[in-house]
Amino acid sequence: MSPRRLLAVARKEVLQLRRDPRSLLLAFLLPMALILFFGYAISFDVDDIDLGVLDQDHTQHSARLIQAFESSGYFQITRTLGQSHQAEALLDRGIVRAVLVIPPGFTADLLSSRSATLQMLLDGADANTATIAQSYADGIVAGFSARTRLQATALQPRIAAETRVWYNQTLESVNMIVPGLVAVIMSIIAAMLTALTIAREWERGTMEQLAATPVGRTEVIIGKLLPYIAIGVFDVALAVVAGIVIFDVPLRGNVFLLTGFTLLFLVGALSFGIFISAALKSQVLATQVAMISTYLPALLLSGFMFSIASMPIVLRGVTYAIPARYYIVITRGIFLKNVGIDVLWVEGLSLIVFAAVGLTLATRMFKKEIA
Repeated sequence: MSPRRLLAVARKEVLQLRRDPRSLLLAFLLPMALILFFGYAISFDVDDIDLGVLDQDHTQHSARLIQAFESSGYFQITRTLGQSHQAEALLDRGIVRAVLVIPPGFTADLLSSRSATLQMLLDGADANTATIAQSYADGIVAGFSARTRLQATALQPRIAAETRVWYNQTLESVNMIVPGLVAVIMSIIAAMLTALTIAREWERGTMEQLAATPVGRTEVIIGKLLPYIAIGVFDVALAVVAGIVIFDVPLRGNVFLLTGFTLLFLVGALSFGIFISAALKSQVLATQVAMISTYLPALLLSGFMFSIASMPIVLRGVTYAIPARYYIVITRGIFLKNVGIDVLWVEGLSLIVFAAVGLTLATRMFKKEIA
């Protein structure tokens, strides 16, 4: 393998990139646009849930409970009901997402040995919001009940539970989303960038010139990869900076370790794109196949949007073949947990296998011969 021939192929690819506005747009503008769009659009946080209140107790304690809901930051009281039948109409029209019903005698039951009951009506059409709202309400009611009983009995609790969240103390979903977005976006961009390379040679009629050169197949593949690896590292660095500066995501781990894992991931993803390009020999078809084979698996089966542990066993098996699964674990681990190679060695080994398989497939699929 000649370094001179490698650099010649890389220089040729750079010149073709400069003459292709679509590739330049895909390489430099699309990653930043996607990180901004997805970073702002995707959020698992549920705040300011519209709440209706029906207070049938009309006591100081019921007023304090309502105040506890309003001051929690999770609910905003937008409707005060006078009759129970109004709750159904508000939920039907989507005016509120939940209705808190405080029955008569609530305070008397609360201050006595009897169980005090409340009713929370939730709009289950949005199951995710309803589940989170129920969890918020349970926590608010439990805290209010404990404080009220302690004030009434003047007793101190024997057991005091204190919860501490590690790595993401504020529980903001953006801290989890942005590191995962780096993996998802680069899965798409990397494969789509190199999906045009070999197909472009065939469609422009320059494959004959390439076939006439003494450059070997491996030299062609690696030479074509070099410019895109540089572009990929630049895009990842841009995404990391955007996550830190714009979304205030902490980067607690080793930047050089992240760079090393990123290079492995990019080699595999870019090689997969060249494999598609060499197999299909059509820029349009190769782009479509690259999009379908990278975007949906990276988004749905990598653990970015949905927990892998909750998937059916068959899909859990499929996720082991998704490279973004390992890279997401790496980015979240380095960003949020400051973990090192002693924790991430399995994911690193998986990316090495991915890179080796991608390079092998791309090299074997590429043929210099003209039929």
